[in-house]
Amino acid sequence: MSAVDFSLLPGDARLWIFAASRPLAPDESAALLSRVDRFVEGWLAHGHPVVGARDWRHDRFLLIGADERATGVSGCSIDSLFRVFKELEGQFGAGLLDRSGVWFRDGAGEIRSVSRPEFRALAASGEVTTDTVVFDNTLTTVGELNGGRWEVPVRDAWHAQAFAVGGAPAGA
Repeated sequence: MSAVDFSLLPGDARLWIFAASRPLAPDESAALLSRVDRFVEGWLAHGHPVVGARDWRHDRFLLIGADERATGVSGCSIDSLFRVFKELEGQFGAGLLDRSGVWFRDGAGEIRSVSRPEFRALAASGEVTTDTVVFDNTLTTVGELNGGRWEVPVRDAWHAQAFAVGGAPAGA
């Protein structure tokens, strides 16, 4: 078995963040995690077990980590990971692979997902401010996640410049 507890992954472990387009119900979460656990336990790269882990947060974010010092992750092994998530999307009717949305906490603290144009409009209207908490699902290492760079105020994320929040010039 190559699965480990997520907290045991080193800071330089590779990270993928999959965000569900909607919160999953408890029974859906259980089924999703059961399938992902089976995958991680049998995950191989060139015939060698990948030392991997998963973490489930806020009923919609699935974090997958791989310790590449233990076993390098190959293109084929990454493809197999994404194939599993494609299957899960169909099973649950919730997007997991679409990385074009923006996830953030609204004024009531609820997690929302909107398109980039919608987020830009929310920033222009003042509903999204530099204090709005966003999720940076572009992180690539567990160290970045553990360093507090995932769930941050807009002012501390790439979102401020990309969406002209708080007077920052728009870059995307």
